[in-house]
Amino acid sequence: MGVATYREHLAATRREIREVTAAEAEQMLGAETRPVLVDVRERDEYEQGYIPGAVHIPRGNLESRIENAVSDRDATVILYCAAGNRSAFAAKTLHELGYTDVVSLAGGFSNWKQNGHEWKLPQTLTPQQQERYSRHTLIPEVGEAGQLRLLESKVLLIGAGGLGSPAALYLAAAGVGTIGIIDSDVVDRSNLQRQILHTEDRIGMAKVDSAEIAMSALNPDITIVKYTERLTSENVLDVITGYDVIVDGTDNFPTRYLLNDASLVANIPVVHGSIYQFEGSVTVYAPRVGPCYRCQYPEPPPPELAPSCAEGGVLGVLPGVVGTLQATEAVKLLLGVGDPLIGRQLRYDALAMEFVELKMHRDPNCPVCSKDPEQIEFIDYEQFCAAPVRAVAPVIQKAVA
Repeated sequence: MGVATYREHLAATRREIREVTAAEAEQMLGAETRPVLVDVRERDEYEQGYIPGAVHIPRGNLESRIENAVSDRDATVILYCAAGNRSAFAAKTLHELGYTDVVSLAGGFSNWKQNGHEWKLPQTLTPQQQERYSRHTLIPEVGEAGQLRLLESKVLLIGAGGLGSPAALYLAAAGVGTIGIIDSDVVDRSNLQRQILHTEDRIGMAKVDSAEIAMSALNPDITIVKYTERLTSENVLDVITGYDVIVDGTDNFPTRYLLNDASLVANIPVVHGSIYQFEGSVTVYAPRVGPCYRCQYPEPPPPELAPSCAEGGVLGVLPGVVGTLQATEAVKLLLGVGDPLIGRQLRYDALAMEFVELKMHRDPNCPVCSKDPEQIEFIDYEQFCAAPVRAVAPVIQKAVA
């Protein structure tokens, strides 16, 4: 028996699989339960145009990456290449891997375009970006599409201090396209023990300017928006509106409560972090999805029971751990991957080197998030925090289980 030629092998493969025309594929893609569309061409082909909604997995990577793109082996999958040959072989491969409903687009992308169906030119990373973010694009949950999403995203940092420093550097390195920073303070020598954005030669400089120098040196790809001011009830919505995620690195209760209320109005998730001496915590407040800050802490403590790091101290490396965790949660939220810390508070004890997770729940009678957004009114938290309260919250407040 002779060895089959390529054409014979292709013909035999096509007899074993199902092919659909461009018109049939378009009808399938318009169905209520949309199939998964997979483009198996090489990168240079994909950059010349693609079918909207397609997941790009080059034929050579199909076996190793398909499970991350299509976990359900009974899902309908449409494969396409340039002319329909590689996708036919790919369809046979997926059948062998246990996928039960796989079809190949006859004539491929060329036939799709010739028949007047919709196609687009993709946004792609530049060669320099491909090199810079190569360790991201290798991760199936990120890939090039995820990196492009990060480059289009906007994150606001509240504070350029202990928590803001590692968060800023890692978000900049990750390629978050626009990073806003609000901080009215200047660099002081006492900051340098933990605030790694700043350096000795920038003492006296506005922290937002110092942060811009450090972040731009790390990644010139990104845009940095600076706010040399404090958050107030007058400016808070103007500052936060338009951002996808807020990273809260503030060290005072008035700003935390104001930010909580404003984020509910603007519908922006907040990655909250706090530190004190050897302890820290991280959680995510997602409006209308999980609890808000005031579900757990309805009233702030009086000032005498809430010392700042300047009064009580903080281990220099502690904000590095907590701020990095905040950056991690922010990236997960932007990519829409993993299980964010919504309804969960991760507490870290550096002395014991121990992480403990606390469950948190929405309070149906919460003074803020139980209201419609238009009913939320901002108050003067500076006065509120100084006023007597019915219950005293500890400095590192414990979540309501």
